Amino acid sequence: MRDYQWLYEYCLNRFGSVEALEARLPHARSPAELAAVGDDRYLSLISLRIFRAGLKHSLVDAKWPAFEEAFFGFDPEKVVLMGGERLENLMQDTRLIRHLGKLKSVPRNAQFVLDIAREHGSFGRLMADWPSCDIVGLWKLLAKRGNQLGGMSAPRFLRMAGKDAFVLSDDVVAALKAQEIVDKTPTSLKDLALVQTAFNTWQEQSGRPLCHISMMLSYTVNH
Repeated sequence: MRDYQWLYEYCLNRFGSVEALEARLPHARSPAELAAVGDDRYLSLISLRIFRAGLKHSLVDAKWPAFEEAFFGFDPEKVVLMGGERLENLMQDTRLIRHLGKLKSVPRNAQFVLDIAREHGSFGRLMADWPSCDIVGLWKLLAKRGNQLGGMSAPRFLRMAGKDAFVLSDDVVAALKAQEIVDKTPTSLKDLALVQTAFNTWQEQSGRPLCHISMMLSYTVNH
């Protein structure tokens, strides 16, 4: 694999200036910022990510104020008490996206958020304390203990929340293949470990957030 200096110079050459490149890179929240976010906001973001999956994001976002109202501001203590009858009633609410499986995921993830809060003090504390050298491990935790957070949902949720992480978009996977780190979309524990190691190496070489490196890698793929 090529080193970070090659990656940086490639992107700099593509965009023409340091300022132009930096303007295209995502922002990662600090651990203190992540810890300060309330459990209700994390439950709202988890739910937003799940409802966005397979749908136009702007459509979901426009309906989100109604979701906030229907789910008690995503207060996990209240949402976890929502039973099947309440969710069936929400299927009649035309302000919402009426997908029963996704609606059911909200109280299930409320329980997940509450469990994590009991273990770590808050969901934000887990997000703040989880080391960037094991983002793959955080994906696995979210997929295993959360509901409907498998596949790309966990990585996308982390990006939405501002947790410093990489996202295995099609372009990033293509770049990793070009760097001969993997030869196919990484799904096995072995391949994901290889990807994590590569990102850790680039981060050690550059001191940059993982989200910057991830985005820069995507820019090395020609369209």
